[in-house]
Amino acid sequence: MSLAQQASSVIMGTVPGTDPAALRAFMTSGPEGASLGGFILMGSNVAADAAQEKAVTDALVIDPALPPLIAIDQEGGYVSRLPWDTLPGGRRLQSADPAQVQQVFAQRAALVAATGANLNFGIVADVPANPQSFIAPRALGTDPASSSARVVAAVEGEKGVVLSTLKHFPGHGATPGDSHVSIPSTPMGLDEWRAGPAAPFAAGIDAGAEVLMFGHLAYTAVDAAPASLSPRWHEIARNDLGFTGLMVTDDIGMLTSSGVAAYRDPVADAVAALAAGNDMVLMIAGSDARTAGRMAQAIVTAVQDGTLPAERLQDAAEHVMAQRMALRPAQ
Repeated sequence: MSLAQQASSVIMGTVPGTDPAALRAFMTSGPEGASLGGFILMGSNVAADAAQEKAVTDALVIDPALPPLIAIDQEGGYVSRLPWDTLPGGRRLQSADPAQVQQVFAQRAALVAATGANLNFGIVADVPANPQSFIAPRALGTDPASSSARVVAAVEGEKGVVLSTLKHFPGHGATPGDSHVSIPSTPMGLDEWRAGPAAPFAAGIDAGAEVLMFGHLAYTAVDAAPASLSPRWHEIARNDLGFTGLMVTDDIGMLTSSGVAAYRDPVADAVAALAAGNDMVLMIAGSDARTAGRMAQAIVTAVQDGTLPAERLQDAAEHVMAQRMALRPAQ
């Protein structure tokens, strides 16, 4: 892969609408016309039914032999993009036994796959410390043990149908506040984290989840930076939890929305996120037809001027490519 292709492959963005020409143009908006590695389906990208949605996702596939990662936030319940998914999610599953959770996620995975999407950002592995918190209605459990059992069940349900994502690492439940509009923080130390919020993520990783989403959350005793920009948290995921799959940021646009001056430039944030250890940068809030291309070009420039090590980009691109190659149709 050329430098431009590598840089473009680690970007997952979005543009509104279902127009095939606009979607295809966006997917080839990287430097030198390179194809983006992924696309996330938001509400405006969703057609009336699965059959019509399949035409939308088909337009995102530039090379059928190497499909892009087509993601969707289909948790069910509070966060749902597919109107025809009436299955329970979040709070309703907190009282269900793991076998029921597995069945629900198997059915949900089938609904997602029928649209042509292949990656679900759907498993909330956070353990809410406060039942009134922002994340509590979306979590699969109310304590580390119940969360772990249901996270494993959800991964098992999705297995072989869509790629599974655990979010929001290292755990939104311990950090009060909403990361869409702030950088929630906690003074929780690493030992306390290992004894609590880490458990569902570790269990989901052991169950075979392919993707780990990093939250814009600051565990200040571990690193003052949000986890999405923290080399330390990426080391913990790889070395302590043994995660070998794809590490993706939560929406980089959320950092800009936090109002923190240091994060006001999403393009610079994208480069910093890759340098920290992410394999893929997700951009939603503020994304337009040019944003992904600007990010990819900034990554190219960062490698050329030595700001971003070439081997870090290559490592990220290889992690993305491994997942994309696994999605190739059988010969």
